[in-house]
Amino acid sequence: MKAFTGLYAITPENLAGELLYLRVQQAIEGGASVLQYRKKNLSEKQMLEEALRLAELCRQQQVTFMINDHYLLAKKVGAQGVHLGIDDEHLEPAREHLGASAIIGISCYDNLERAIEAEHQGANYVAFGRFFPSRSKPLATTAPLALLEKAKAKLRIPIVAIGGIQPEHAPLLFSKGADMIAVIDGLFGQPNPKQAAFNYLASTSAKGSV
Repeated sequence: MKAFTGLYAITPENLAGELLYLRVQQAIEGGASVLQYRKKNLSEKQMLEEALRLAELCRQQQVTFMINDHYLLAKKVGAQGVHLGIDDEHLEPAREHLGASAIIGISCYDNLERAIEAEHQGANYVAFGRFFPSRSKPLATTAPLALLEKAKAKLRIPIVAIGGIQPEHAPLLFSKGADMIAVIDGLFGQPNPKQAAFNYLASTSAKGSV
């Protein structure tokens, strides 16, 4: 796996079809180096159609493409990996279906022990958060900033910070130990996702590629 640094874009529930594709393209043009396709309320057919198109865009732009939850969909569309939450399938069956080279990320919320266990089981990265009030997940558990420092001391795999992150938060999160910052509304809830992505990366020297 290449260096896992910079801006991790996650698609919102309220964008679909052509508008979703265009907004994702803008976020990539602004510097997002990972894209996670996350949809909870679409039919399997609709999800397959959207994921196939986004997978092709990411291939063209050399952006890592991840699928939230659905590792079978990830395999169908040729995504680089899958991101699993606390209510999703365990890591082992995802690894079995996707293979040794797939990227598997695990949501760990505010739980360092869960992250340590995920690394032990073969996860490629872990995500902590939310760190700030979030419009996308307003009821999510709040994670303390000190968690990033503790995780950095304990883990060898990359760490993603998520939850209510604004451009001005990025330098602090990276300084505490985050390797990537993951953003939903901060990108796709803005009038210009390209400019929004640029703003996140311009606020820090941590711009990178996956």
